[in-house]
Amino acid sequence: MSMSTRDVVASEIIHEAEIDRALEEARRPDRGRLDELLAKARDKQGLTVSEAAELMKIEEPEHLQLLFDAARDVKQAIYGNRVVLFAPLYISNECVGNCVYCSFRADNTDLKRRTLGPEEIRAETEELLRHGYKRLLLVFGDHPSNDVDHIVAAVDACYSARYGEDRIRRLNVNAAPLSESGFRKLQPSGLGTFQVFQETYHRATYERMHPTGPKADYDWRLTVWDRCLPSGIDDMGLGVLYGLYDWRWDTLALLEHADYLMRTYGVGPHTISVPRLEPALGSEFSTTSPWRVSDEEFKKLVAIIRLAVPYTGMILTTRETAQFRNEIMDLGFSQISAGSRTSPGGYTEEHPDEMDTRQFELGDHRDLDEVMLSLCENGYLPSFCTACYRSGRTGHEFMELAKPGKIQTFCLPNALLSFKEYLLDYATPETIAAGERIIARHLRQIESDAIRRQTEEKLRRTEQGERDLFI
Repeated sequence: MSMSTRDVVASEIIHEAEIDRALEEARRPDRGRLDELLAKARDKQGLTVSEAAELMKIEEPEHLQLLFDAARDVKQAIYGNRVVLFAPLYISNECVGNCVYCSFRADNTDLKRRTLGPEEIRAETEELLRHGYKRLLLVFGDHPSNDVDHIVAAVDACYSARYGEDRIRRLNVNAAPLSESGFRKLQPSGLGTFQVFQETYHRATYERMHPTGPKADYDWRLTVWDRCLPSGIDDMGLGVLYGLYDWRWDTLALLEHADYLMRTYGVGPHTISVPRLEPALGSEFSTTSPWRVSDEEFKKLVAIIRLAVPYTGMILTTRETAQFRNEIMDLGFSQISAGSRTSPGGYTEEHPDEMDTRQFELGDHRDLDEVMLSLCENGYLPSFCTACYRSGRTGHEFMELAKPGKIQTFCLPNALLSFKEYLLDYATPETIAAGERIIARHLRQIESDAIRRQTEEKLRRTEQGERDLFI
């Protein structure tokens, strides 16, 4: 379907009765049926809602292991060992919504409110550049002060920041849904992915979680991509906040949403995020929710999403502990945050009472270099690559490469080049030693002799002082 404005109703996207029926009718697959489902997924064909519901029934340890092994295989086939790193940059914690699980909610009088101006945003960005970041996610509260003009100004401020010759090369945005005219105004700013998480797709639960404010409009939020995609912003990020409702129901709805976008526009989600509910200041629900997701359930849902939407980049955040992140990384994740702060001004200012300004509690408190070293020690290739966005490999073009697994042709060389920059400019000696071993190992994995020679030549140029080289 062409990228044109169309009137959409939520019932076109999420079919609650079908999800209910899929969960009710699903039966635990025997070994033969399990092998059939996993063979289909390994072939990068994805999964239907009813097939995913079957996999949710798996309980036997040996069958769970087969599920996890298949997820690892699909992740390897599409993205290899590459892991892209970024940091969230909170621009504002002002919000007119009253999400019962969030410390930013309007009725929380214990929270210290703040919206960063352009100079403060530049200072935060320069601090992140000083540690080696090249990719950021700008996070905005749902508030009139965070209108599209402020978002554009914030993007401009980030891109204008410098640390020596370094600058941010890729900005993604997490903000409230915009009108189509708002998206058209934002598009020329040069952002990458626009993120809007439905939080929970279950309408009755959504209404309880979002009693007042603009976010209370379920339909406006759900149909955001039917306004965004026609504007020319063709990389979108979906997500569920696990812990608001039954993880099984929300995962199937998420898969329905991804399928709707692919069928309707030929473009699926560039990323899918799977944050779990964490304690938040002034939110009783954040610690008492009956729907909290266990570690074992989380592993299962991650594996199922990876098999069902093989092309998408899955994001793992610092909500999870360092130990658990190391444990589940290979189940499907291709992007992670590192060294995160969840309060405006959190990178440049000391906050002895930071809980009074941040959105939720973090699980992983390591800085960027510690995370990079850990990735290397576990055999991963850290990446700051932004080449696809700057070479026009977005939207349909990205999907054509990612779905059959051809994106690695670009991802592996560009990950090596961006990681080499980090090692030369920012890494500690221990990370340099581990990183050079990782580069040597992965350089040999480039199948094309011509691309390998091109990568080796650009690595040499990087060592001689050139920067921002990519294929």
